[in-house]
Amino acid sequence: MHPVEAPVPAREDPVPGRVDEGQAAPPRRGAGRTVAFLMFGLCAGAGTLAWFGIADRAKGMQEIEGWTAKQAVPTVSLVQAKRGPMNEDLTLPGSLSAYSTGSLYARASGYVTAWHKDIGARVKKDEVLAEISAPDLDQQLTEARATLVQLQAGIAQAQANADLSEATNKRTSRLVAQGWSSEERGDNDRFTSVSRTAALSVAKANLAAQQAVVGRLEELIRFKEIRAPFDGVVTARSVDLGDLLTAGGTSGKPLFRVSDIHRVRVYVQVPQAYLAAMKPGLKATLRVPGYENPFAAEVTTTANAVAEDSRKGLVELQADNPDGRLWPGAFTEVHFHLPSNPETLRVPATALMFNRSGTLVAEVEDHRVRLKPVTLGRNLGNEVEIRSGITLSERLVDNPQEYLASGDIVRIAGEGTPPRTASAE
Repeated sequence: MHPVEAPVPAREDPVPGRVDEGQAAPPRRGAGRTVAFLMFGLCAGAGTLAWFGIADRAKGMQEIEGWTAKQAVPTVSLVQAKRGPMNEDLTLPGSLSAYSTGSLYARASGYVTAWHKDIGARVKKDEVLAEISAPDLDQQLTEARATLVQLQAGIAQAQANADLSEATNKRTSRLVAQGWSSEERGDNDRFTSVSRTAALSVAKANLAAQQAVVGRLEELIRFKEIRAPFDGVVTARSVDLGDLLTAGGTSGKPLFRVSDIHRVRVYVQVPQAYLAAMKPGLKATLRVPGYENPFAAEVTTTANAVAEDSRKGLVELQADNPDGRLWPGAFTEVHFHLPSNPETLRVPATALMFNRSGTLVAEVEDHRVRLKPVTLGRNLGNEVEIRSGITLSERLVDNPQEYLASGDIVRIAGEGTPPRTASAE
C-alpha cells in the first residue's frame, strides 16, 4: 500500500513582530523614540556644560580684572607727626680722664736705690716716690763748687790789682803834672789801671757763670729724689731697684704716673647737629659700668672744631669724684639733658622722600596722595625734626615708594579698598 500523504496546510500571513529568515524586519516605533530621547539628552547636557563653562570663564575674567585693578592701587601704612618733649636725653659714649696727670721721668742719671710708693698709693705734693744714686753727678757738683771757690779768690786778687793800679795812676798823674815824672810813665800807669779793672770785670763774670753751673748741678741733685708733683694717686710704676736711669729720656715708659682724681674730665665726640646745644653749664648724667647709681656732670668747654672725617666735635665735661670711684681711662655713657622746643614736630625718618625738589612727605587725604615739601631740623636717628611744612593732623605715608606722585590713589592698610569715586576719577 502506498502511504497516504498528509495535506499541506495553506500559508498564513506572517505574525506581527515575527521575522522570517531571509526577510528584513520593519522598523519599530519604540526604538526610534528612545534614540530621539538619548540625542536630546546629550544635546541638553552639552549645552548645560557649555553654559557652565562660559559662566565660569566670565567669572574668572571678572576676578582677574578685579585682582589686577586691586594690585594697581598700592597699599600704604600711615604715620602722623608728634610734638617733641620738653626735655630730651642724648646718649653718647665717653671716656674718663684724670683732672691732672703727671708723668715722671729721670732728670738725673744713676741707679735706683729705693722706691717708696706703689700703684694705688695716695701721695701728697713733694712726697718722695723713689731715690737715685748718681755718683757722677755728685762728683760734678763737688768740682763745680771748688772751681767756684777758686774764682772767688781770683776776684779778690783781681780787685787788689785793680785798686793798686788805680792808686798808682793817680800818683803818676800828679807827678807828670808837676814835671817830676815823664808822660810815658803816666800813660803806662793809666793803661795798666784800665787793664786791671777790665780783668776784675772778667773775673766777676766767670764767677757768675760758675755760680750758675753750681746752681744747675744742685737742681739736678734734687732730682735724685723723684717727688710727687701734686696731691693725687700713683696710677703707674715702671721702676725697680737697681734700674739704670738716663737723664732726659722721655721715649720710654715714665717711672711713675701720678693722677689728680678729685675731679675727672669726660671727653665725648658729639655729632655736629648737637654741638650748638653744648654750652658750658649744660647738665649731664654719667652711667659707668659696675655702678648702679649715676654720677652728675656738666659741660665745661668744647674744642670749637669739627673733625672732617666724622663731622663730630670734642666736648669736655667735668664731674666731682671725692671718693675716687671714677677711674681715669674708664668707659662711660653720657646722657646729655638737652632743652627741647615742644612746638617742633617730629616724624619717623622713614616718612621722608628725596628728589630734585628737595625733601618731601607724602600726605594722604581721601585715599589720594599729595606731596609736600618740608623744612628739616635736627636728625635724631630714628626721628627727624620738621620745622615747617606739616601739621599734627596730617596723615603721612611711611616708607613711600619713589614712584608715588601727587594725585595717586592708594589703599590704606587696615581700612579696606579706596572709594569708587576716588578710584574712578
